[in-house]
Amino acid sequence: MKKLILKILLWFFIILFIICSLVLGLGYLKYKEATDKISVIDKVKEIKESENYTRLEDISNDYKNAVVAIEDHRFYDHKGIDVLSIVRSTYVNFKRKSLDYGASTITQQVGRLMYFTQEKSPMRKIAEIFVAFDLEKNYSKDEILELYLNLMYFGNGYYGIYDASEGFFDKSPDELTLYEATYLAGLPNAPSVYSENDKLGEERRLQVVNAMKKYGYIDE
Repeated sequence: MKKLILKILLWFFIILFIICSLVLGLGYLKYKEATDKISVIDKVKEIKESENYTRLEDISNDYKNAVVAIEDHRFYDHKGIDVLSIVRSTYVNFKRKSLDYGASTITQQVGRLMYFTQEKSPMRKIAEIFVAFDLEKNYSKDEILELYLNLMYFGNGYYGIYDASEGFFDKSPDELTLYEATYLAGLPNAPSVYSENDKLGEERRLQVVNAMKKYGYIDE
């Protein structure tokens, strides 16, 4: 019986290894296909040439801190992926038997926004990780955050912090109050939901406020 159990376990790990290798390989091919069309560096240059592209120094500190707090509080500590978040999300998704709970860092999200669709698949996740490594290799954390803030979708047709700030509050990104900053930081999680429902939008804004308090960006 013991030998049978060991044999079953061995075959389980062999099959798991084959599946993981296949997903990794397909993810890498997806990454290569995207970056062969336009390199990460050229893609970044293209993004920065957008009409309303906004430099990080022209965005309110409250907004920048709010985004980091709610999206990726270890952003300045990891190298593109957050292993702890991946382990946690894998466990949660396994329990739920779904891919609904994500663990993408800000860097990974930039990779996805630059090249990929919203499809939820292991291959896309692997592909965005490879792009994240390229970004971390070639750009500083502040440069990556700047890209993210200019690529996010906020609902109502607003892409990037400049359009969102002007569209929702009729002011430039450096003029945002703490209230406005936390509201906007919460929208990209579910833009069509939070931007069109005041009650849910306020609940999400309070989640952002609590995250900022939790990670020391604001006090009580």
